Amino acid sequence: MRIHVLATDYDGTLAHDGVVDDATIAALDRFRASGRVLVMVTGRELEELKQVFPQLDRFDLVVAENGALLYRPGSQQIKLLCHPPSKALVERLRAANISPLSVGHAIVATREPHETFVLEVIKELGLELQVIFNKGAVMVLPSGVNKATGLTAGLRDIGYAPTCAVGVGDAENDHAFLELCAIGVAVANALPMLKKHADVVTEGARGAGVTELIDRILATDLSEVFEAREMAIQ
Repeated sequence: MRIHVLATDYDGTLAHDGVVDDATIAALDRFRASGRVLVMVTGRELEELKQVFPQLDRFDLVVAENGALLYRPGSQQIKLLCHPPSKALVERLRAANISPLSVGHAIVATREPHETFVLEVIKELGLELQVIFNKGAVMVLPSGVNKATGLTAGLRDIGYAPTCAVGVGDAENDHAFLELCAIGVAVANALPMLKKHADVVTEGARGAGVTELIDRILATDLSEVFEAREMAIQ
């Protein structure tokens, strides 16, 4: 077995409009039954994710808040990987009636077109923060925090290397963790730039694409992808 871990984004990848269908849940169960490990890598805040996806216990590990937080569903252990949100930033955004606005363990999130005001406040306060975009979502996190840094920390905690992981996603903020994994996969509905850089693009969209990927891993361990890459190098 060469592929031990599947690291998957949630919205637009596993889920369609925030919901994961039964066929995709069954595919996740087949993957775990093979002795492999499931990791979710998402921009969502943990509490919100628990509400929209009650089957979170299917996953061995969750990398939430775009790489800022690790969560073990089995033990309910939470590990914050960076500083919590800036109180000054949150106060300024609330005072300006920025809506929607959510504050997680580390992330501060809103939506376009509020990014201009958010960047102005960050600059004014002299904060070392970054703004990350995800299909209209605007996420503020400490500099250097992304899905790849979170997944690196998470895999280390559970005893796996990125070289035995496949990553699958659909949006701008998925580039980093797909590049980290041995094989990066884009579902059919992914942004064109993500599909351009992916090793594999599924025929199916969202959950159907993840199901397609899982069944392909179970059938071949993606040996054909590794072999094609090796031949291209020669």
